[in-house]
Amino acid sequence: MNLELIRSFFSIAEQGSLNKAAERMRVSQSTLTRQMQTLEHEIGGRLLERGAGGVALTAAGHVLADGMRPVLGSFDRVIDATRKLACGKTSLLRVGYLMSAAADYLHPALAALRKAHPEVKVTLLDMSPGEQIRALRKGELDIALIGHAGTFLAREFFVRRLASLPVVVALSAHHALGAAPAVRLRDLKGEMFVGAPDSDMPGHNQWIRHLCRRAGFRPRFVQDADSLAHGLSTIVTEDAIGLMPAYATRHPVPGVVFRPLQDASAKWDLVVAWQRGKSSPPLRVMLDELGKTPA
Repeated sequence: MNLELIRSFFSIAEQGSLNKAAERMRVSQSTLTRQMQTLEHEIGGRLLERGAGGVALTAAGHVLADGMRPVLGSFDRVIDATRKLACGKTSLLRVGYLMSAAADYLHPALAALRKAHPEVKVTLLDMSPGEQIRALRKGELDIALIGHAGTFLAREFFVRRLASLPVVVALSAHHALGAAPAVRLRDLKGEMFVGAPDSDMPGHNQWIRHLCRRAGFRPRFVQDADSLAHGLSTIVTEDAIGLMPAYATRHPVPGVVFRPLQDASAKWDLVVAWQRGKSSPPLRVMLDELGKTPA
């Protein structure tokens, strides 16, 4: 149904007169008459009663007006928000992040945003990398602080690396390597690794395979853990190995020890990704502040 017909219908209903509605809309009365005839034909019945006192709604007209008023209002709000976003103007910023990784980077950026744009409402969403990627693709996030899974998004979004973090080996306290000051990748040949499902941590297992193959062996996975806590508990119960960014050491679990991975080439990237199109001033403030954080 033509939205312009609905707008003309509402104008007539509000003015109670075809003539006044035509003046308000700056169209001829005959144009409005033809539009209402078209609309009534599509509906299949009369919407307006024309009389000496003006124009009044029929029962069907009241149903259409009551039902379409919130729809039209919602449509106008969405169009207005879309136009503002396309022009780089927004009063809302939706930020996805990894709780365990983002604090050092996100807090200063949020402080700068509050100072520069106190009117902007920020929605913070603690999400796994996979959840952030899906939300970005649906347009439900404006910016995401994501792990190295974000490096696969360069064709869809703007992407910038914030930091390359050292990697640690997580193992059970009674493991033979648990007392070593540091661990080399080649020392892990024959061990069972804890992985992560691609739906939550896209590319994580592939990253582990890449590191291990460079050390001369193929890793074996005992289980895919659906969270950091699950992965650490699996390391204890299965006497398995986890390769993780250094920030994981902030979440100690009884029975798990962390040892630095000696291989200098092993790094874990923290990435920021954001929607393509014109960046709003609030978003640019955040991106500028995030770029100041030492990598």
